[in-house]
Amino acid sequence: MSMKLSRFILSFMIIGAMFSGVESEPLEDKQALLDFYHNIDHPKHLNWDSKTSVCKSWTGVTCDSDQSRVVALRLPRAGLIGLIPSNTLSRLSALQILNLESNSITGSFPTGFSKLKSLTYIYLQDNKFSGPLPLDFSVWKNLTIADFSNNSYVGSIPFSISKLTHLSSLILANNSLSGEIPDLNVPSLQELNLANNNLSGFVPKSLQRFPSWVFSGNKLNLNLNHNATSEYAFADSPLQQPKNSHPKKKNKRLSESALLGIVIAVSLVGFAAIAAFMIVFCYKKGGGGGGGESVMKSHKTEFSAKTEASASGDSNKIVFFEGCNLAFDLEDLLRASAEVLGKGTFGTVYKAAIEDTTTVAVKRLKDVTVGKREFEQQMEVVGRIRHDNLASLRAYYYSKEEKLMVYDYYEQGSVSSMLHGKRREGRASLDWESRLRIAIGTARGIAHIHSQNGGKLIHGNVKSSNIFLNSQGYGCLSDTGLATLMSPIPPAALRAAGYRAPEVTDTRKATAASDVYSFGVLLLELLTRRSPMHATGGEEVVHLVRWVNSVVREEWTAEVFDVELLKYPNIEEEMVEMLQLGMACVSRVPDKRPTMVEVVRMVEEIRVHWGNRPSTESRSESSTPNAIEMPCSTSIVTQ
Repeated sequence: MSMKLSRFILSFMIIGAMFSGVESEPLEDKQALLDFYHNIDHPKHLNWDSKTSVCKSWTGVTCDSDQSRVVALRLPRAGLIGLIPSNTLSRLSALQILNLESNSITGSFPTGFSKLKSLTYIYLQDNKFSGPLPLDFSVWKNLTIADFSNNSYVGSIPFSISKLTHLSSLILANNSLSGEIPDLNVPSLQELNLANNNLSGFVPKSLQRFPSWVFSGNKLNLNLNHNATSEYAFADSPLQQPKNSHPKKKNKRLSESALLGIVIAVSLVGFAAIAAFMIVFCYKKGGGGGGGESVMKSHKTEFSAKTEASASGDSNKIVFFEGCNLAFDLEDLLRASAEVLGKGTFGTVYKAAIEDTTTVAVKRLKDVTVGKREFEQQMEVVGRIRHDNLASLRAYYYSKEEKLMVYDYYEQGSVSSMLHGKRREGRASLDWESRLRIAIGTARGIAHIHSQNGGKLIHGNVKSSNIFLNSQGYGCLSDTGLATLMSPIPPAALRAAGYRAPEVTDTRKATAASDVYSFGVLLLELLTRRSPMHATGGEEVVHLVRWVNSVVREEWTAEVFDVELLKYPNIEEEMVEMLQLGMACVSRVPDKRPTMVEVVRMVEEIRVHWGNRPSTESRSESSTPNAIEMPCSTSIVTQ
């Protein structure tokens, strides 16, 4: 009886656990969102329904791992109109991320938001909010990013902001805030924008580390006591001179003659700098100098001079994306030391070191054919993508003459340089594990791209020079979504690139299947360590896909694989499986290629198989095989 009873109790517990797992849902949070939904004007396509799962189905809603609380609400550009209903969103006490940007929400800042103690990121920009900002910001102890720009807030900037020890970004631009700027001595603050308000008085010393445009469009006086000759002469900033600046107070420590001397000295330094720039520019243009250093400086001059021509107005600003902790403007970028990293299909990439504290990669696009609106829309789509295997777009700049994109800088360089660059002394070659991680990460990244924007987003330029290594050593893909912005590339140039699918005659019309083809070429590149288009000893250009096909048809030898890989024991079967997958991806018929979801599954299975195989730590070159025997059951899809 005791054993039967035990089995009954165990069965009851299992069934109970199963049912509780199915029905697990944050009911109180769900009701709060439904109350919000039913009491604010919204578009009909918002799919919030009491009969569906708030955690699994509702647009813009994210729950925690056990689906017990709502932790994020993202409804940017959702067509919301009117006041935020009271006692609705304020009941989401576990909320960490709130994004209501670019709607038509009116009224004052909701007082109930003070109950959201866990709030970390809040985005309310580009709405119609009015009235004062909340007086006590200290209730949000974990607040990291706050963007209230482009509204109609009035009153002063609350001093309580200075108590936010985790705050990294504060954006209050384009409101009607007035009064003096409080001493926001927050060491963690990296991004600040107070431009275009009605602020007056002096800029606190703690904030003078930020560039001048951060404070432009206000009624601020130059604080001579703190920084008499600083570049942050905010009231006299050439970027935007306020029309009705208050007259400067007479400073007892500096006479008028001293001030005049300072002005003359600064002017002379400025003229000298301009003269030096012109001399260097003309010298470089005339072909003077030599060696690698002069080449780098020449590229720097090209980057700065061409970009500076479009920076004369203040309307075109660098646009930073959500979560970006960078703090610089176009002037900082122009002053940065620049080094050319490479030139590709879509433009030139520079390494830019800004004030010895921040290093970024800046891509200067060429042949952009779309207008500003379409460009910005695509940047918004790409800029919001966050994935471990995709290089995040941190910011962009658009003007008629220049289009710039800002990414993180990867010190190790691209996979292309790792595979084909000159090997430095002591640099280890890419072993099998490293190449597997590159393949897995890149596949995951492309699959994620294909899942975005309703399945309409593609990469369009998958190649090893656009792939880097993330902190775990997995492939991380850059240049997402640029193909549709560029002018068409001639078919001959497309074929020469080596990564292009045969059906692609216009990069703007690349497809998910053509991304799969490009990934297949990358797999062959990782296996063979040969470039997609490479020259033989007789300078004949060889297409990698055709070459591998010919070897596969004729005989199975170690000639296919990189000799570096042949030093590692017990990886033959996995290399063959990877080769099979690569050949399937480069099938001439798009419908015969696997999807990226299928590719991710297969490449991860290859790694699992290899990880479970018996192996030895010995990797002696003496054990290098002369040939690889292919299993009799192996079949390869050839072109």
